[in-house]
Amino acid sequence: MAEAAQSTRGDHRLAPHLGRRVAIYLYRRPGLSLLLLLAPPLLWLGVVYLGSLFALILQSFFTLDSFTGQVIRKLTLANYSVLLRGANIDIIARTTGMAAAVTAAAAVLAFPLAYYMARYATPRQRTLLYLAVLLPLWSSYLVRVYSWKLILAREGILNWTLVQLRLDGILTWLLGLPVIGGPSLSVSPLGMFLVFVYVWLPYMILPIEAAAERVPESLLEASADLGAHPAETFRRIVLPLVLPGVVAGSIFTFALTLGDFVVPYALGNSALFIGQAVLAFQGTAANFPLAAAFTVVPMVIMGIYLFAAKRAGAFEAL
Repeated sequence: MAEAAQSTRGDHRLAPHLGRRVAIYLYRRPGLSLLLLLAPPLLWLGVVYLGSLFALILQSFFTLDSFTGQVIRKLTLANYSVLLRGANIDIIARTTGMAAAVTAAAAVLAFPLAYYMARYATPRQRTLLYLAVLLPLWSSYLVRVYSWKLILAREGILNWTLVQLRLDGILTWLLGLPVIGGPSLSVSPLGMFLVFVYVWLPYMILPIEAAAERVPESLLEASADLGAHPAETFRRIVLPLVLPGVVAGSIFTFALTLGDFVVPYALGNSALFIGQAVLAFQGTAANFPLAAAFTVVPMVIMGIYLFAAKRAGAFEAL
């Protein structure tokens, strides 16, 4: 028993000593420490994310045998030629137009609130506004979407409110328009647009607010001392410095709208969006190569958008 107790005490003394030696060894080799810290996330990024992304892009160059239903693993551009057909071009244009409209509307709505939060709100007000912005994100995405479907329905609270205010004629006129209209707001591009803006608006507010917080107060004071009008100060100082936050938020709203299929499925009509097309080709038609080719389209669109934003200097202040 005495020998066992002595051995245990020796092991306890050895463990801290060994840990100290390892810590000293890594401290003297910062490159090795950095490698050990970055290895797990880089391995995950390289194998799981980039590997699956490469497999998806590679799959888009395969074709599907229409007779056997088997994937022909031979590189070809046949799927991309299919994407250039009229119906698929309409899907891409419809999705891109909706994403651009949602992004522009979210930026217009988010900028005043985000700037007020960053520059004028008291700490208590800022906390309450943060809570108001983030609170919808705590609930399920599906619950929020289908709740809006009930709100926008012909028997929903919004239509009832407009009837009570004698404004239902405006809604009827909007629903009668050829591009954005439909049987009701719950089944129309206009209703889909409203839900998209509501769902993605927090992703626009937070980056703009973070960028507005970094605007130096001294620049605004110097502009006022030099006699600049507040509108000119906003145009020449505030807007260029906050623009990276707008671009960061637009990346979220634009990309998330491009790939979403829940909102078009819940509130859309027979006019498909990219997400719905991918789901249909992968699930119903089991045409995995064509579905993979459709998923490449948002990647290309976002790549073009990021390139244009970089050329415009939107990332210089990041």
